[in-house]
Amino acid sequence: MAFSSNAGEGPMADINIIPLCDVMLVLLIIFMGTAPQLSYPIDIDLPQRSLNRPDNPVDPPEPIKLRIDAGGQIFWNDSPVPVSALRSMMESEVQRDPNNQPTLQLDVNESADYGVLTKVLAEAKNAPMMKIGFVKK
Repeated sequence: MAFSSNAGEGPMADINIIPLCDVMLVLLIIFMGTAPQLSYPIDIDLPQRSLNRPDNPVDPPEPIKLRIDAGGQIFWNDSPVPVSALRSMMESEVQRDPNNQPTLQLDVNESADYGVLTKVLAEAKNAPMMKIGFVKK
């Protein structure tokens, strides 16, 4: 016990941690039982394994380099284009081969207006371009 005497030396000052360990083990068991119920499923579309491999794999087309500079000007493979023309250009790229689309590589300046980027992403979604990536500098 915590307050028993040791051969006449006075009261023992050590803390008895056995009840504390018992409480901690009970709490651990309770949390282990409730933790799996607290997780929420997230639906994501993962690529599925294909058992039918084509005999002649198709090389991916050249990526489209779309750059947005600090002033909000958009460049399609280093040629300036207006936002209104993006959707038709993207749709024509998708129509060439819908199963083998080119990757849209977005290179956005740090100082560029976020609204221009959202318009470009909306046009890409409506085109419908499936492969969109951001260029890291």
